[in-house]
Amino acid sequence: MNRILASRTRVPKTALSWFTSFNLSRSAHSLPFATVEPEEISGSLPAEVHNIVKGKWTKSSTWNTIVDPLNGEPFIKVAEIDETGIQPFVESLSNCPKHGLHNPFKSPERYLKYGDISAKAATMLSLPKVADFFTRLIQRVAPKSYQQAYGEVYVTQKFLENFSGDQVRFLARSFTVPGNHLGQQSNGYRWPYGPVAVVTPFNFPLEIPVLQLMGALYMGNKPILKVDSKVSLVMDQMMRLLHYCGLPVEDVDFINSDGKTMNKLLLKANPRMTLFTGSSRVAEKLVADLKGRVKLEDAGFDWKILGPDVHEEDYVAWVCDQDAYACSGQKCSAQSILFMHENWSKTSLLSKMKDLAERRKLEDLTVGPVLTLTTETMLDHANKLLQIPGSKLLFGGKPLEDHSIPPVYGAIKPTAIYVPLEEMLKENNYELVTREIFGPFQVVTEYKKDQLPLVLDALERMNAHLTAAVVSNNPYFQQEVLGNTVNGTTYAGLRARTTGAPQNHWFGPAGDPLGAGIGTPEAIKLVWSCHREIIYDVGPMPKHWELPPST
Repeated sequence: MNRILASRTRVPKTALSWFTSFNLSRSAHSLPFATVEPEEISGSLPAEVHNIVKGKWTKSSTWNTIVDPLNGEPFIKVAEIDETGIQPFVESLSNCPKHGLHNPFKSPERYLKYGDISAKAATMLSLPKVADFFTRLIQRVAPKSYQQAYGEVYVTQKFLENFSGDQVRFLARSFTVPGNHLGQQSNGYRWPYGPVAVVTPFNFPLEIPVLQLMGALYMGNKPILKVDSKVSLVMDQMMRLLHYCGLPVEDVDFINSDGKTMNKLLLKANPRMTLFTGSSRVAEKLVADLKGRVKLEDAGFDWKILGPDVHEEDYVAWVCDQDAYACSGQKCSAQSILFMHENWSKTSLLSKMKDLAERRKLEDLTVGPVLTLTTETMLDHANKLLQIPGSKLLFGGKPLEDHSIPPVYGAIKPTAIYVPLEEMLKENNYELVTREIFGPFQVVTEYKKDQLPLVLDALERMNAHLTAAVVSNNPYFQQEVLGNTVNGTTYAGLRARTTGAPQNHWFGPAGDPLGAGIGTPEAIKLVWSCHREIIYDVGPMPKHWELPPST
């Protein structure tokens, strides 16, 4: 990269000094922004997570102790704000005007500033030592394989790279329409909301909060960020990196609290828009409490349909395994149900999926703790499904063995249960079968060549419409399924998947006016800005204008 820069243009002195200071800092410290070392975090050396409000890092009188999800040892202390401590955050958010920190008519230089911040942060995350730091930190708080954790860092780095330079101001691109007479024209602008909130879950502790937070900032908003306390250490460190890269400390408030306290803060501060990623239950409460001023990326009971054309059996089995069980199934895009055409039933697909699932092991975190459900809850759900006539256990269905995962978390082997399609569609079974289990768990069913309408009926009755996959290269089959479904991020073709969304395409639900997207210019503009029309009408006045009669 340095060679490319040098060959095309002279590097600004400010950039040189910034890179030089980083390199010098590395010789004296592990990383210039970091306050922890992932491998050293333990009960005897716990990490601390702080808050940011009004441009200052702060602690709290209340500490929430987080246990290591792999051994139960207390290893992180989170300075959580209770209901008596929210006033400074309310004041900070309330001090931001509705027209934001910048907009096309106010402080436009900040668009450029955020392009520079993104460029520096992208460069930092591209450094192997920094990427490895965040990858290992993610593994400590949300155990997943190194490759899966690194995938978060990679997508985040590419996103920041995408919005470097002039790309931030391009997000605010306006348009003009000629008026009815000389001196009149209408102009459409992307306008910030001003004070906003970002609330994100545990399963992607870096990617989701960074992409949504930066999108909010690019458009001129002042956000308050809350991340699930179990994993907020990652964003504590990322905020320090962003400050190191030039992010004004006062531009973002960062709070650690329980859900009840955050709900009270939102009600009192009344942000103009709140982005929530998480469970449907909390999402529905926020919609009511905040009078609809929300964007949501909530639950996803995500489906995959294998079409009648059978090709590349090994590859399709591998993708099914990745979609269902990577990150122990703790992705909102994870494959929850597989509709398998009868042609696939005649192959060894299921036995290959079983073999792939059984090679996952705790040692390399290709399977690991489930942070929102207990072992008992997941196995109880499995047993209820097995009571449906014709259902059977394909593989899994047992607890993980020889581990020290605390009982507050879940630990089961990758599981698949077959349920007959006709039984699934029955009124007393449908809700049970389509319940999202946020763990290494999927339902498998089969349909015959004349039963595609039943499959489409099953999909029509679902409430969550996030990701989906149509695994077929048959264009007529694709058209039939795509034309009768709604999922916002749908992959089609032999290589179709439900997970693994990169930064180069929209990711989000469809069919819901409150649905949020992430990662692309369209998503950022939809979620973090609104449309404002300004009509100029400056004259000149028509010659010999006279006062017209009243109308």
